[in-house]
Amino acid sequence: MRYLPLSTDDRRAMLAKVGVADIDALFADIPETKRLGDLMDMPRAMSELSVERALAKLAAQNVAAGSAPFFLGAGAYRHHVPATVDHLIQRSEFLTSYTPYQPEIAQGTLQVLFEFQTQVALLTGMEVANASMYDGSTASGEAMLMAHRLTRRRKAVLSGGLHPHYAEVCSTLARFAGDEIDRCALDPGAEENLIARIDDETSCVIVQSPDVFGNLRDLTPIAEAAHAKGALLIAVFTEAVSLGACRSPGEMGADIVVGEGQSLGNPLTFGGPYVGLFATRAKFVRQMPGRLAGETVDADGKRGFVLTLSTREQHIRREKATSNICTNSGLCALAFTIHLSLLGEAGLMKLARVNHANGVDLAGRLAKIPGVEVLNQHFFNEFTIRLPKPAAALVEALAQRGIIAGCPVSRLSPGHDDLLIVASTEINTDDDRAAFADALRAAL
Repeated sequence: MRYLPLSTDDRRAMLAKVGVADIDALFADIPETKRLGDLMDMPRAMSELSVERALAKLAAQNVAAGSAPFFLGAGAYRHHVPATVDHLIQRSEFLTSYTPYQPEIAQGTLQVLFEFQTQVALLTGMEVANASMYDGSTASGEAMLMAHRLTRRRKAVLSGGLHPHYAEVCSTLARFAGDEIDRCALDPGAEENLIARIDDETSCVIVQSPDVFGNLRDLTPIAEAAHAKGALLIAVFTEAVSLGACRSPGEMGADIVVGEGQSLGNPLTFGGPYVGLFATRAKFVRQMPGRLAGETVDADGKRGFVLTLSTREQHIRREKATSNICTNSGLCALAFTIHLSLLGEAGLMKLARVNHANGVDLAGRLAKIPGVEVLNQHFFNEFTIRLPKPAAALVEALAQRGIIAGCPVSRLSPGHDDLLIVASTEINTDDDRAAFADALRAAL
């Protein structure tokens, strides 16, 4: 039986019940170009010790984030995470807890979620936030679906500065729901005319700031234009630390704010798990996906916490549910909350100023290199440069010199081979930035 305790007859009966001829038919929706034609060229069996050696040899080919000057961003950022965060999230009460359905024995977990929601609402300038989503990209997709429910329209206008991965999630959800996506072209100059695309059929406009190229956007005129047509503005961010320096999306008229909270409390960890942030106006709370922790009093009048406006019915109702994401990234949200609590308001603002100063310093150094052009006028800690050679090849060349240089735009979306997105956070020193500039000058 190996690993699957099913006989050939069992499989035949299951296929007949589903109504397909063979197992391959179950994968018909996956393009053939994405399927493996045969088993991978790998040894059929190896000892555990041999596997460990082989994997260690493969891992040694990587340049680890903490082992070299690091300037990679584009949606996931390397920040310093205080040791206190890791120490506290490993307490057994937090590490092993799951859904807090029984409030009488889950007050600590529920209070953490309540405090997290409060922090997110304050950061984004909104009135209410949920207890987190899976990540920023799925939060964006859920925000789009929420806007469709609120406006009873099915068209979303996507900025060209929206992270391509976030835009792809929205497009995938729209395709299967039969909704319309009006997606602007990827534009490092942020000169798109979003307002002209808003019409009476538009449900929402989705704009990122700082956008994927690092450009800071004033969302106010876009919000006003959307509201004039009865549409909603969904504001997106991928760098949570920017909220310590920039005007909040709520101040600029956003109706729904979503983003990635990885920057606070959560290391890179090979791409996840991360924590999606989701906040909105109080009047829209009943259409907000995910779960919400609320404050109440018990029979004796003592302060207590409960889950509210979110139950297991999301699973039961399926296609009629508000959202298919009815859980939260509890441990990652806890790490976010602890880190932000340690910083406090003054600490977050100071951290944001350091990030901005580091970004400006690096941009100034790179702009002096012949053939390098910094494309941004206004940015936080991340910006885009145009290079005289393909960016992907230069990133590889700099990796050989011990520098993790940034993210080629071509890795996010085909085209723009000469563009490189660069981020400089508080973990970069003057020597790191000087080394990057020297290595790039030499590689060119």
